[in-house]
Amino acid sequence: MFDFERDELSLITVPGWAGSSARHWQSVWEKSYPLACRTEQQNWLYPERTSWLAALADTIAMQPGKVVIAAHSLGCHTAIDYVLSLSLAAQGRIHGMLLVAPPQLPISQAALLASGELPPDMPIPAFTGFDAAGQQRLPVKALCVASRNDPFCPYAEAERMAAGWGIKLVDAGDAGHMGSSAGLGSWQAGQRLLQKLMLG
Repeated sequence: MFDFERDELSLITVPGWAGSSARHWQSVWEKSYPLACRTEQQNWLYPERTSWLAALADTIAMQPGKVVIAAHSLGCHTAIDYVLSLSLAAQGRIHGMLLVAPPQLPISQAALLASGELPPDMPIPAFTGFDAAGQQRLPVKALCVASRNDPFCPYAEAERMAAGWGIKLVDAGDAGHMGSSAGLGSWQAGQRLLQKLMLG
């Protein structure tokens, strides 16, 4: 369980492509933490970078005080691009970020089909604006979590991205893409990482 109320931190979840179902660890966390708020997108299936960044900015603007971000998949790149766009003063509101299973960019059609997460007969999304992962060092505390068998990102690419961001990479073993179908439930290991990030 989270214990951030004494610091009045808001937990901002940032889902990835197609959103997070009720079985997703983000959804479970939102129910267990009273100061949690999900970033909602107008179009979960056809992401567009500018609108996704605007939605995250609006979500954070509505929260009082500092926030901690728990992002998954394409939500990781959204969160990173958002933080890198902030002024030095605005960066101070971001207490930390947990980045889980960031995909390799650009997301290839082969990876999308291999993941099994593309609904039948659905046109391939263009992922407009999500052309490459930023390699600038992050100005806030952050941890990256990646698995060894994620269909969206080879582990070596996760290592490269984390190094470029100047943050620690946590090896999640063979956990796949760590989304709704991964069966992580409340994902206690992830909660411990978030607690460590907040208290470190």
